[in-house]
Amino acid sequence: MASVFEATAGKAIGYVSGSAVTQATSKSTGVTINAPTGAITTDDAELAGAAEVTFTVTNSFVAATDVPIVAVKSGASTGTYIASVSAVAAGSFNVTLSNLGSTASEILVINYAIIKGAAA
Repeated sequence: MASVFEATAGKAIGYVSGSAVTQATSKSTGVTINAPTGAITTDDAELAGAAEVTFTVTNSFVAATDVPIVAVKSGASTGTYIASVSAVAAGSFNVTLSNLGSTASEILVINYAIIKGAAA
């Protein structure tokens, strides 16, 4: 089986393929992206200050024992949003966006990667 990782002297180890998807109608709209790493572009729907919204990422690479990680790549005013993984199941994970600032209607790009795990 071919590896989806690349290891080269002097370089970081990581995935060599990814994908991208855009939410259709709101920041709570789920997305489907079947890649071990990628970028999710959110809708520009308004999110009130001190509010949170959660959406589901359906992804065939995810097992219930995996550890998805997420990070806000771009689009957010500095310090306004935090992205976190709030649940993991076979075939999906949930991303929760927290707005730490005032009401905002920004399009965010969220990077994600799946760290493969094993049952203890």
